[in-house]
Amino acid sequence: MSTSSIAANAYASAARLFSPNGGQRPAGQGGSGFGDMLSNALQSLDRTTRATDQRTTAMAAGRADLIDVVTAVAETEVAIESLVAVRDRVVQSYEEIMRMQI
Repeated sequence: MSTSSIAANAYASAARLFSPNGGQRPAGQGGSGFGDMLSNALQSLDRTTRATDQRTTAMAAGRADLIDVVTAVAETEVAIESLVAVRDRVVQSYEEIMRMQI
């Protein structure tokens, strides 16, 4: 697997993580709230992290290829960086709101 395909998989995973409907709801069911989106993002990150752990364990046991493990780690890293970026933006927005004059 080439580096470009690893990056493409990682970015696709991040896009699924932060898609507006979280890949969970059909288009006709109305909008979901921020809490639902955040919950879906955390669940997706948890699944990605668990898959990476399983691949790492399989690699240690000699049942997985090193490229698969590196790909899984890269996908997890992008997902975590994306979630941290969203968290930082939420905190920044909250601080801006708190500085507003009433």
